[in-house]
Amino acid sequence: MQQETKRQKQVAGLINEELNDIFRRMSLTMMDGGMISIASVTITPDLFQARIYLSMFQVKNAAAVLAQFEEKNKEIRKELGTRVRHQLRSIPELTFFIDDTLDHVFKMEELFEKIKKEDEGKKS
Repeated sequence: MQQETKRQKQVAGLINEELNDIFRRMSLTMMDGGMISIASVTITPDLFQARIYLSMFQVKNAAAVLAQFEEKNKEIRKELGTRVRHQLRSIPELTFFIDDTLDHVFKMEELFEKIKKEDEGKKS
């Protein structure tokens, strides 16, 4: 995996900032009983595709929420285009993903806790 260029980071940051505002205005931050936020944005070296990783907290059905974002993709991209048309030559295609980093962190913590208890059980 190659290192992101300075321009990629700048564009990803710009998109992240604008999408956060767009999500708030379109009421996309609270869905399905939980909170949705942008965990990260990565952009391809040609700046034509942006991958938006969504962090979902206490969302009952993450797949359904992701489908809703896909349905609104054109609308979100159009709004993004209106906001950044003076900074970018072309508006990247948006692809949404579920960021499951937090799930992995919780699972790892549970495993460490289990190992710790097993070790304590062996010592006594």
